Amino acid sequence: MRSTFNVLLFITLLAITSSGCTWVDLKPQGEKVKLLTALNARKCKKIGHVTSNTTDSVAYIPRDSESVNDELSRLARNYAGQMGGNAIVSTGVAHDGEQSFNVFYCK
Repeated sequence: MRSTFNVLLFITLLAITSSGCTWVDLKPQGEKVKLLTALNARKCKKIGHVTSNTTDSVAYIPRDSESVNDELSRLARNYAGQMGGNAIVSTGVAHDGEQSFNVFYCK
């Protein structure tokens, strides 16, 4: 019984402390991609669309929305860089750890 409690306590503490962490690294091509507003991208050429997915909870405990949003945009920037884009624009808000972005090439 005591062992089970310790395991549950450990998992809970791990989930709480990691809920604010960002686990997605920005790749070199993603570093060149900017997150823009639709207004700022109006003179750019749309070259595609990406959808990012990440975990929005750990052990049924919701992660910090700022960390989730940061990961989603990092993933989208990495994908856009692979596609030859240098800008992304969100097409809506994140929902259940998923968000879509349009990919642009701006001169």
